[in-house]
Amino acid sequence: MKTEKKLLLIISNQLKFITQIKEKLSVHCEISSVNSLHTGYNIALDLLPDIILVDQTSLSSKSLKNISNFKSTHFLNKCWLVMYADEDSRSIIEQIHKNEVNEVIYNSCTESILYSRILQQVHSKFSITNYWKDSFLGLFNLLVNPVVLLQQDTIIAMNDSFKETFKFDEQDIEDLKLTDFVDCENKTKVRASLRNFARGKHMKAVTRTSLQLKNNKTRNAKISFSKLDRMLHGQFIMMIHFFDEAPMIKEKVGSCSQNVENCFEENSNLAEFSFTKREKEIIQLLCKGYKTKEISDTLFISPKTIEKHRANIVKRTNSDTILESIIYAINHNLIDLQHNKV
Repeated sequence: MKTEKKLLLIISNQLKFITQIKEKLSVHCEISSVNSLHTGYNIALDLLPDIILVDQTSLSSKSLKNISNFKSTHFLNKCWLVMYADEDSRSIIEQIHKNEVNEVIYNSCTESILYSRILQQVHSKFSITNYWKDSFLGLFNLLVNPVVLLQQDTIIAMNDSFKETFKFDEQDIEDLKLTDFVDCENKTKVRASLRNFARGKHMKAVTRTSLQLKNNKTRNAKISFSKLDRMLHGQFIMMIHFFDEAPMIKEKVGSCSQNVENCFEENSNLAEFSFTKREKEIIQLLCKGYKTKEISDTLFISPKTIEKHRANIVKRTNSDTILESIIYAINHNLIDLQHNKV
């Protein structure tokens, strides 16, 4: 079984050291590198790496004073922080930095020992699986914003605020999809985008779209997706921020999935379409139970033309059947059933 690569961040000023690490470990790790601790901290907040390797032998003692920030930051305290240090600095390292990192490996050892220890961590079960999920679920119902836990586009848990904001049948709660609430017709593309996000390396995506609320009104919202854990395949949370409310999450944390943002932006625009006059006439007659022959006689157009219009209606509403298209049209007030012209 193929395992997912762990993310390794190297903080070092030595190009040769970085190159050797990449040659030895690139098969097992996705490797990023920076040349300063300050830059490394900011990059770590973006990448949320599994392993951070600090090369003390190439950094000044002054630059190491903020190394404690890594393990004291909530989003980084579950990563494995290892320091590669100069044997001559052992007494200082043991006194000042040993409690700030998970492990210190001195250069008196062969470099193969360093590679071996990193590989042990790559193949170990140290990962934060369940940590993010447990932490999130502990706060789930305390959040005032609507929040859901997703398995790709399937809703597997929702907080009280979501239940109060959105309309759904309690009996169908196990079959709810995110696309049931997203106001767009191209649901297939949304599903595909979320599936790609779930499988990809990005930890966060932020976008804007319109949503259907409990009172059948549509409201614009900013929605933020964030993976609970890179090892929980397909699972992530979605938090909804309506435009008149202050944001509640830190924008800096995580990387950004542009394809998700583009998809929802495009679908928000697509949702503003309207049927043609002829399509409305056909849907209105279908709602009255008319068959193709009867519609043909009423509108003085050929059955072949009617079938073409029906196919366009199904395609544009991203439905599987004309019945689904009719339901979509009614739910979105795209036809006027009070003024049918027969």
